[in-house]
Amino acid sequence: MNFSVIDTIIVIVYMVASAAVGAWIGRRQKNTTDYFLAGRTIPWYAVTFSIVATETSVLTFISIPAVSYEGNLTFLQICLGYIVGRILVALLLMPAYYRGEVNTAYHFLGQRFGQKMRNTASITFIITRLLADGVRLFATAIPLAIIIRSSGLLSDLTDSQFYVVAILIIGIFTMIYTYIGGIRSVIWMDVVQMFIYIGGAILAGIIILQNLSEGMQSLLNFPDIFRKMEWFNTGFDLTFRQFIKEPYTFFTAVIAGAIFSLASHGTDQIIVQRSLTCKDLRSSQKAIIWSGVVVFLQFFLFLFIGIMLYVFYSGATYQQLGLTRSDGIFPKFIIEEMPVGISGLIISALFAAAMSTLASSLSSLASATVLDIYAPIFGKGKTEEQLLKISRRITLVWGVVLAAAAFSFIGLKGTVVEVALGIASYTYGGLLGVFLLGIFSKKANQRDAIIAFATAMVVMTVVIQLVQVAWPLYTVIGSATAVLTGMLSNAISVQLKKKES
Repeated sequence: MNFSVIDTIIVIVYMVASAAVGAWIGRRQKNTTDYFLAGRTIPWYAVTFSIVATETSVLTFISIPAVSYEGNLTFLQICLGYIVGRILVALLLMPAYYRGEVNTAYHFLGQRFGQKMRNTASITFIITRLLADGVRLFATAIPLAIIIRSSGLLSDLTDSQFYVVAILIIGIFTMIYTYIGGIRSVIWMDVVQMFIYIGGAILAGIIILQNLSEGMQSLLNFPDIFRKMEWFNTGFDLTFRQFIKEPYTFFTAVIAGAIFSLASHGTDQIIVQRSLTCKDLRSSQKAIIWSGVVVFLQFFLFLFIGIMLYVFYSGATYQQLGLTRSDGIFPKFIIEEMPVGISGLIISALFAAAMSTLASSLSSLASATVLDIYAPIFGKGKTEEQLLKISRRITLVWGVVLAAAAFSFIGLKGTVVEVALGIASYTYGGLLGVFLLGIFSKKANQRDAIIAFATAMVVMTVVIQLVQVAWPLYTVIGSATAVLTGMLSNAISVQLKKKES
């Protein structure tokens, strides 16, 4: 069964409605606090669901089933680390953000070290977010390209051109409500869309089981099922060189996953911005911690769908299924095997979630640009009304740039989720190290922090290019390098001052 006209209409109506409702929710913006922080009035549970939708919506729907389809459930070990990391964020970093009128993650670094460090961190975030969310936007183009191709529309296009059309469609709809409504629209649309796509995933899982000849028994009797269901892997049977290359061993996954989550949810503006929309510290802490629990359950759901698909397709490779990449396996099932109307609803939920993720990225990029860089340097004397207009224009600019970044990832190899996480891990370590240096070392100054960050980036470049280690360890290496370098720099400065005196 191909994607029907009814399904196509459902997708179009849903995307238009999402953009319209999102714009209506956030229609009354008076200043940058409203636009970027929703007046700090969002309830913690809405922030929890928004965090989950933002960080995992498209990648979960597309890539996580592919991870278990080609492997097993050992990815869940990293999810345990994510929970630990978010607890650390709530206890260590959130109190620092709520001690003053902090409006971005990097505002704290500006207060602690100075404007140069704030600018450095903010620019690093912008570059990393641009690359990582360029991958995410490209991920969304995968199922949309399959739909366009299966519908017979634009049949003369190449695979790459299908992706370009898909990226443009999603980008335009997303920019509409992000431009108008700001973070308030983004968060509340995240809440709605998360429940829709999770409901769609559960429905898809039920239909997969119904399509198996003996239902759940077919799953249990599949010859390779015990290997596919493996979730705990110590890696003790590996050599040291093999061990540090493998991302899904228990200790690497949990410890490195915790450090990664500490960085991603404590220093990344796309998450911190949401946390700062809560009314107080306690609400923010609840939102962060509960997001870890919800993410674990969500990852398990999509990993299990991947295993069910493996049984449904009798262990066929994605090449044997006529696909160009493994990320297309779940969209293939939705489009070809699900009843008319149902596949349209599920794909609609996927696109809605994709729009929420892209909207989150646009809002965070604009907030970092305006609040961290433009306002402190060029915004003196500007009224709130003027800053709001500038914020909206910058949001549009980032929409265009993100689309261009997504185009550059066409032809990407490997599952999209691992590529995106690898990109983020590259800079997260240095950022986290500087944040920890600012919290735990009262003597470290701006020069120490900049030296620490720059050294971490150099070390990470060498590690990634010359030393083969698993991507979760990038953040561990980077953060440890930054903290140790910053402390060493400060100690040397103190000794030199003593000698001079």
